[in-house]
Amino acid sequence: MSLSIGIVGLPNVGKSTLFNALTKKSVLAANYPFATIDPSVGVVEVPDDRLWKLSEFSKTKKTVPAAVEFVDIAGLVKGASEGEGLGNQFLQNIRETDAIAQVVRIFEDENIIHVNNKIDPIKDIEVINLELILADMQTVSKRINNIQKEVKQAKKEAIIEEAGLKKVMTTLEAGKLAQTAVLTEFEAPMLKSMHLLTMKPILYVLNKKGGGKNLDEMNDPRFEKLISFFNEVKANYVLVDARIEEELKEMMGEEKEMFRKELGGHDDGINTLIKGGYSLLGLITYFTTGEQETRAWTIQRGWTAPLAGTAIHTDFKDKFIRAEIIEWDKLLESGSYANAREKGLVRTEGKEYIMKDGDVVEFKI
Repeated sequence: MSLSIGIVGLPNVGKSTLFNALTKKSVLAANYPFATIDPSVGVVEVPDDRLWKLSEFSKTKKTVPAAVEFVDIAGLVKGASEGEGLGNQFLQNIRETDAIAQVVRIFEDENIIHVNNKIDPIKDIEVINLELILADMQTVSKRINNIQKEVKQAKKEAIIEEAGLKKVMTTLEAGKLAQTAVLTEFEAPMLKSMHLLTMKPILYVLNKKGGGKNLDEMNDPRFEKLISFFNEVKANYVLVDARIEEELKEMMGEEKEMFRKELGGHDDGINTLIKGGYSLLGLITYFTTGEQETRAWTIQRGWTAPLAGTAIHTDFKDKFIRAEIIEWDKLLESGSYANAREKGLVRTEGKEYIMKDGDVVEFKI
């Protein structure tokens, strides 16, 4: 599956720095607005210890992790929905992603300018979300106008779609994200094809600075207000020090942890961010393992076994006969497939089986 997360935010909040840390791929990150114009794309490995344990178990020759695509999108500014700051181009780049990682600066540093000349995380979020809302209002309004002929002709699908669109418009006009609109089971699929910006799941990335004045470490009212907002709207967020993680991107293990502490950092927020993005998209992982290859396969939560097989090859869905499945940890505990079979831990599942995160599968076609 090709899945992407767009990294968005105001200028100079650390988007490109975060992208560099995520992908170990250098893109232009400068201390001025619009340093990034064309989106840079990086495919990022999803950290998963289970994969490497299975690889060691099978003494495999090749190990292939699951991956998520991150897109570094240039900074949005107030007025982007009207074309300010190359806004139209940036909004289109966001539209093409599956989810949004919104970077929010929570550190003070007079040497790094802020587009609004002050650090106010809630205000930054409001500016970004308002531009996304205004852009969606334009899209929804245009669509409502375009289907009026079919509505007047009493076409059932057009009437259902219009009802859903009007619900979304009311939500947007109230300053809320489209994803909060309550749609029926018939309305929701029709609106999905519109790729509305505020329908996309959002993960807020709170960017700190090691050794700096971080709002979360200062008992600052601005941070308390920010967390209250997240709790109120049930938003997902992670804490990251993008600059430190960029500097440490080539290091591994204990050496990395040692230097992180020396630089004033604490936790590796990058892995948390990648896993958070993976979860945000409603994804799970299943595995195939053997001497030739151990691989993590990405599927949507709730997929049946035949549908999950399409991650390997599209033919698997139609040719599916059955799947032999065992939980990854039970396979490791057994010591071998043969022992697992003797203990009855390898199950035969049919077309109705709903895949679970961590399943090890052998498809029979």
